[in-house]
Amino acid sequence: MGVRKGINKYYPPEFDASKLPRRRGALNDAMKVRMMLPMSIRCNSCGNYIYKGTKFDMIKEIAQEKYLNIISIHRFYLKCTHCKAEIMFKTDPQHSDYVVEIGASRNFEAWRDECQHEEMDDAMKLLENKSLDNKRRMRIENQLDELQRLKCRQAKVVGSETLLHVLADKKKKLVEEEEEDDESLVKSIFGQRFKVLIRLREDEDEDTFASFST
Repeated sequence: MGVRKGINKYYPPEFDASKLPRRRGALNDAMKVRMMLPMSIRCNSCGNYIYKGTKFDMIKEIAQEKYLNIISIHRFYLKCTHCKAEIMFKTDPQHSDYVVEIGASRNFEAWRDECQHEEMDDAMKLLENKSLDNKRRMRIENQLDELQRLKCRQAKVVGSETLLHVLADKKKKLVEEEEEDDESLVKSIFGQRFKVLIRLREDEDEDTFASFST
């Protein structure tokens, strides 16, 4: 059975695989694939409806554009089953879906409409949350500004009190220095007289004590 079906192939001894002509691929890596239509469409030329899951021999190529400069976008070519008009669609990685580009229009799908409404609701909710975050941030910034102003006022009060203490200390020191200068001046002028008076006073005290004792 194997020989009849041609599964086994004979290679002569002089066979050299390196001498076989190499097949050149297309510049955009186009290749023929057989796949099912991922969505229901309507041909723009004849109005024929082509339903999801219909099998086609398509041409697949890699588009020049990329999503986020990372994910490649693939483009597919097929022909209408009725009028043979060319239809083209591509992948949409952003929404995990497909987009019809040329030759047909996509049929209405209730689940897609519901998803769009949910996305719109999510967008409105996101906008509301963003506005609330902005209000909260502004309130926090106002509170911080108020705290900074209060801190500045307290720093000014503390600075004024410190300045008063410093001035009082300087004034007290100046008064003490003036008193010391006055005392030293008095001592320098009247020092000898004070010594004589003190000595006379001591002699008088001694005489008085002697008279009492006799």
